[in-house]
Parts: sequence; C-alpha cells; structure tokens
Amino acid sequence: MRFLLLAVLLSWATASLADDGLVAHWPLKGDLKDRGPHALHLRPNGGELSSSETDGTRFDGRDDWLEAPVHDALKFGTKDFTLSMWVNLEKNLDDVPGDLLSQFDPVQRRGFQLSIKSHAVTASQANTRTLNFGVDNNRIEPTWTDHGQVGQSVFVKALAVFDGQLFAGTCEAGKDRSGRVYRFDGGTRWIDCGSPAPCNAVSAFAVFEGKLYAGVSKYRLAGSALSESENPNLGGRIFRYDGDSRWIDCGQLPDTEGIGGMAVFQGKLFAGSLYKPAGFFRYEGAQRWTAMSLPNGKRVEAMCVHNGELFASSYDEAHIYRFNEETWTDCGQVGEAANTQTYSFAIHNGHMYVGTWRTGKVFRYDGDNKWADCGRLGEELEVMGMLVHNGGLFAGSLPLAEVFRYRSDAAPQWDSVGRVDLTPNVMYRRAWTMAEFQGRLFVGTLPSGRVLSIAAGANVTDDRSLPAGWQHITAQKTDRELKLFVNGRLAATSSAFDPLQYDLSSTAPLRIGFGPTDYFNGKIRDVRLHQRALSQDEILTLVK
Repeated sequence: MRFLLLAVLLSWATASLADDGLVAHWPLKGDLKDRGPHALHLRPNGGELSSSETDGTRFDGRDDWLEAPVHDALKFGTKDFTLSMWVNLEKNLDDVPGDLLSQFDPVQRRGFQLSIKSHAVTASQANTRTLNFGVDNNRIEPTWTDHGQVGQSVFVKALAVFDGQLFAGTCEAGKDRSGRVYRFDGGTRWIDCGSPAPCNAVSAFAVFEGKLYAGVSKYRLAGSALSESENPNLGGRIFRYDGDSRWIDCGQLPDTEGIGGMAVFQGKLFAGSLYKPAGFFRYEGAQRWTAMSLPNGKRVEAMCVHNGELFASSYDEAHIYRFNEETWTDCGQVGEAANTQTYSFAIHNGHMYVGTWRTGKVFRYDGDNKWADCGRLGEELEVMGMLVHNGGLFAGSLPLAEVFRYRSDAAPQWDSVGRVDLTPNVMYRRAWTMAEFQGRLFVGTLPSGRVLSIAAGANVTDDRSLPAGWQHITAQKTDRELKLFVNGRLAATSSAFDPLQYDLSSTAPLRIGFGPTDYFNGKIRDVRLHQRALSQDEILTLVK
C-alpha cells in the first residue's frame, strides 16, 4: 500500500508540474472548450466537424479547421514553448495529411507551424508522412550548401526520404555507367546503394507499404539539350529496396522504356510511362502490373494526391487530369495556349498549384477549367520541382536552375533565392527535384548532377513516416533548438539558432487543423500549449 500511495503522489506531482506554464488545453472531446486558464474556446470553420468523448475531433481534409481567439497569451515572442497533442492518421490516405497547428503570417513570414507532410515532387513521392515543426521571422540562409556531385551523375532525377535517410536517384551518361541510388551521409558524402538495372537512370521513387520503390529509365538526355547517352539498355521496370545495395525486381511495365512518375493512391502503387506509347499501371504484387485507362490517351507523368483524387500532369498537352480509381476527368488547359506541358504539383494553403512549360508560370487549381495565374518565375521557361518549406511555396526552374519562393496569393510574385547549377556553355540547367530532410530544403540538379540545400527559418523534421493510428506528438521551441517527440521519445532536434532572431509574436490567428500546407485529414485530441519547455519526464506523463 505504501508503494502504491507513493506512486500516486509522484504521478500527481508530475502532472501538476506539467500544468505549470499552461496557456491552453483543448481536449477536443465532444466540445471545443478550453480547460486552460484563459478560456480560449475555439471557433469552428468549414464543414461540420464530428467530435466524440472517446475518439477526439475528426477533420475532413477539405475545409475543417478551428480558430482560437486573439489573446496576448498566444504571443510567444522569443520565449520557449511546447505544443502537444494526440493525432490519428488512417493507414491509406487519399489526401495530403496536412497541418496540425499553426500561427503563421504569410506576408511577414512570421510565426510557427506543425505539420505532417507528403510531398509529390515531379516524378517522385519525395516525403511520406514527414512530421515537421518550423519557426520563422522572415529569415533565409543567404547561400546554398553544396552537398557535391552524386556519383558520376549528370542529373539527380529523384529524391526521397525513407526510414530516416535521404536517397538520390541518378542519371549517369557514360557508356558503361548505369543509373544508381545513393544515400546521403552528410556534407558531400554519398553512399552507393547499387544500380537496380543496367539502364542509365533511376527516375522515380515512392514509399509504399513501408518500403522504398524505385523506377528506372533510359533517359533521353537530348531532351535536356545534352549529348545522348551511349548506354543502350532500356528501363521501364520497378524495384523494391532491400537494404545495402540489394534491389528486388517488381516487374516490367509493358511497352515502357522509362518510368515517368510514381504515386500511392488509396493504398495502391501507380506508375506511368515517361515516353510514348502512353501507359498507366497499377501494382498487383510480386511482378504483376495491371494496365489502367489513360486520360484522353495522354501520358501520365507527375502525380499528386489531393482531396480524394489522384491528379496527373502530361507531356502531351498542358492539361491536368484527375482520377477516381477507374476513370479520368479532364480539368482543362492550364493557362494560356503557349503552355504545352505540365510538370509538377504542390499543395499550399489548401490549394493545388501546378508548374508549366513554356511560360514558366505557376497556376492555382480553382476547379475544373478554372486556373488562377500565380505569376512567372523571373524570366524562366519551365517550372519543375515544387514544395512547401516552413510556410513558403518554393519552386525550381529551367533554363537557369533558379529557385524561387512565392509571396502569397494576395501578391502573386516570386522572389529568387538563388541558382543551384552554374554549369557554363549549356542551353538548359534544371532545378528538377526537391525533398525536405533534416529540416532543410534539398534540390537535385542537371547537368552538374549535384544536390544542394537551404533553410528558411529554423526547422526540425522527423524523417521517418508517422505511423497510422493514435500517436502522441510534442513540438518544442527551447532556448536555441527545436525538438520533436513522438510518443514521448525524442525523435529529432534542429540545428542551433539565435532565439533573439525569432520573435514570433503575430496577429495571425492560431489554427488547429490548417496552415500553410493543407487542411488536416485525420483526428486530433488533447491539444496543449505551454509557455515553457517541458522536460521529457513531463512529456511522458502527458503520453501516459
């Protein structure tokens, strides 16, 4: 009995300590009331949210979010703070997971955001259920960090984060060279993970059922105004990574010499043909692929999952198509007739954005045959890799391999953040693919075959996919670091920064279930804000 009483007293003491510095506590079980000291009761927005005493509040990923009233207690300034909550994602999503909690002013680029991200970047699924916490006060690194040439690559064709590591797929032009996969080992070091096939390029990645899949191609370098590779081997196969330099053959796509894009939609893996004849296929396991219908007979290239449908770009015309498991719907010409191809997708502020050739513009999808012009990237001709990094939409371009950051829909302009390939005496340079890793934005290039990175603000990412089901998440800003905890375990710590450079006080609303990426698709309960850094023992108490 004495030991039981001691355990109860210790538990009570720890729980009381966890309430010290409490700003708000929203259980989100049956109501939207705040049990904290300031009565910051939430206001619902969008559709009708479902909430129960036992299962938390369900957010539909379309337009549901909650807003806290403006209050001085929510102006964290340069102080430490801790955000914690329980989150539930389904195993098979038909949408980007979205933002959990944010207070971010997009004009001043000031505030913080806590998100779960899945980035579809050109041909690859670059991030899958990546937990990200970032703070910003309109700060960005002045120069790019060069991580070196990847192998003997002329083209870093694919990037993907898997199981805590960053992987790069290359195109290597030599007669006796094949496309390879490399794993980033910090600085300019890349570990060779082998060549899945003898063709010249590893062109696409996707994470499916907890495994990394790679598509291979015979890439035609003349399409980038370079001399053609002398490697005669065709691609069009998919492989599954088995560790070290081992790859398991998952089959050949019929009549396909190159993989144009890969995506996971409603629990199935899909892949498309890079070159003609057009082909779109669904993986059935082992080495089996089923041919699916095509959108007006056009090639399916970049793919993006959003709001219950799979969207696809094409190299055959500047249209976007959406797929609902069996049939395709034409979403119309993207922008002016001068656009003849669509290259990339990004989800930003709950909307889908598309990059184009040959106007070098980005367009926002406002419904079928409704495309809002969001401006041109400098004087560039083609918009390639795009993703949202710490609240900002970034995009890469051709012919100068320049990277730009979008201001906002209220001011549809693009600001250059520098060039990532300065190769002289070539017609085209590409900032082709992107991924978020270790809190940074990574970019792969052509023709230098290098990877570079940059950071806007201070960020931390847990570079392992967040599992399905209920998980406890804690995000923390300490004196000089950001930290992420999953189920009480320290999952990631950011690089050190000067806290005085990050005054986060803002008039922007504090939102649950929405932010700079997308509306959240899942369940949330027991949201707590503390204006201090909780200890790991206190975080474990919240988990228990």
